[in-house]
Amino acid sequence: MRLVTHGDSAPASVNRYLLPHEQQVLMVRRHPAILLRPVAEVFGGLIVAGLLSKFFGGTEAGGTALVVVWWLWLLLLIRFVWKVAEWSVDYFVVTSKRMLLTTGLITRKVAMMPLGKVTDMSFQRSLLGRMLGYGEFILESAGQDQALSTVEYIPYPETLYLEVCQMLFPSKDDSDD
Repeated sequence: MRLVTHGDSAPASVNRYLLPHEQQVLMVRRHPAILLRPVAEVFGGLIVAGLLSKFFGGTEAGGTALVVVWWLWLLLLIRFVWKVAEWSVDYFVVTSKRMLLTTGLITRKVAMMPLGKVTDMSFQRSLLGRMLGYGEFILESAGQDQALSTVEYIPYPETLYLEVCQMLFPSKDDSDD
């Protein structure tokens, strides 16, 4: 099973980082669970702002405080929209030669590890990760600090783990091709 986004090619924001001799094997967007905290902050802020509006609604002095409270909530909402926009451009890509994690909306960060440098790979899942379907990859290389050592909020972690392990440790039948 190949896990890629719609179509078989990377979006332009990712494709520019692929080398001409590389073939994209896997590409996934990070799990939407990465947005749980910003969602909770927006809803929590809305509840607090609503309660404060009800509490201070009838007082003249409370009018200024309410304006400040609702502006603060608006800032939380803007921050949430920013997080969604960032999530929409973040991808984890495995090519025939390396693993890439592209992140960032304005400041673009591309972390990479050559497949040949990976000496150990594992994944872990928290209770929430098991319930929602995401995990974290932990990559290690021989005594070196790499730009890509952990990838959080990976969807389908078991399937992706098996796919990547198959690339890292091909069977003798696969290596004869």
